[in-house]
Amino acid sequence: MSLPPLLPVKGIHARLQDIFPEGSPNRSNCTWEIAARTIFVMIYIGAVEGRDSWLRPDQVTRMTDGQAARESDADRIAWAIESLRSSKGEIAGRWYAVNTRESIRDDTIRAGLIANGVVVERTGLATTSPAPRYALNRAFAGLFDPELEGDALKRAIADWQRDHLSAGALARIAMVRKGAIAGGDHVLVRFPNGETRRMAPGVSSLISQAVIEVFAPLYLANPGIVFLSESRHKVVARDDDLAKAIGLKIDAARNLPDIVMVDLGPRDPLLFFVEVVATDGPVTNARKQALLAVATEAGFPAEHVVFMTAFLDRRKAAFKKAFDGLAWGAFVWLASEPDKLIYLHDGTPEIVRTVAGWRSA
Repeated sequence: MSLPPLLPVKGIHARLQDIFPEGSPNRSNCTWEIAARTIFVMIYIGAVEGRDSWLRPDQVTRMTDGQAARESDADRIAWAIESLRSSKGEIAGRWYAVNTRESIRDDTIRAGLIANGVVVERTGLATTSPAPRYALNRAFAGLFDPELEGDALKRAIADWQRDHLSAGALARIAMVRKGAIAGGDHVLVRFPNGETRRMAPGVSSLISQAVIEVFAPLYLANPGIVFLSESRHKVVARDDDLAKAIGLKIDAARNLPDIVMVDLGPRDPLLFFVEVVATDGPVTNARKQALLAVATEAGFPAEHVVFMTAFLDRRKAAFKKAFDGLAWGAFVWLASEPDKLIYLHDGTPEIVRTVAGWRSA
């Protein structure tokens, strides 16, 4: 059986960016250059599912540019055998230092490629065995066929993503991609009561749209939107009748959060203050206390008030920048992972019981 055709490392690296777009799980571990070189060596030695050929991480460190240029089956097979033999001498021009093999194994293969199901592990080997144990998934390896180009390559990648990435991963990719190209004339937001509002294009508007159209029906029994702001200076919508019914005084001049929602489902309605963060402005402890004062004036006890900061994705800079300053006793929701919810527990039992009751409602 002849060895699979070789695509240069540069070409593999480029394809990885398309196979694992922004929003993909463990994306950086699968798209950096060391991942491309690891995949190249796997293809070079024929370590592809079904061929009974396997990779040992230190083989990646032993590869050189000179050896990579030798593409005949005979040269490749000879190197695959030789690279598994112990060697005390220095290898001139080797791709990586000897001690890089642990990083290749842990950060690239296990945390990236195995986690995404594109590398299979040989069964029946002891954990401490030095025998080679990794191979590429057959369908994944096929994406690096040099003859696959243009529209055919795009279709092959799309088909592979559909068949091998989870529904959650695909949804996250779609949301992050949507945020990356946010533009157009407007973002149309549909409220729980069926009304619609137009918001200026941008990531903040997309996150607000997700909070109202995805988060609210997913987590609230009977949601209502009391207040929606496009920014600190522009009110998109306000429901004074609903606010009056729950005793809340809406005054945009008081620097309300981006979204004020209410869940009328529980016996005691829950009031939600939501900050939308595309770049800055999360619910900090100081912000939480200021908003709590607004809720208290309306007669809401603290245990009936929910504070939340909404982000596009946890791998985005906005999330990483803001997380350290987020208030305890508040939630974090990610538009790219809508069925997940982060709670920064502050040790208050009453809050935990309220949260448990809210989630089970």
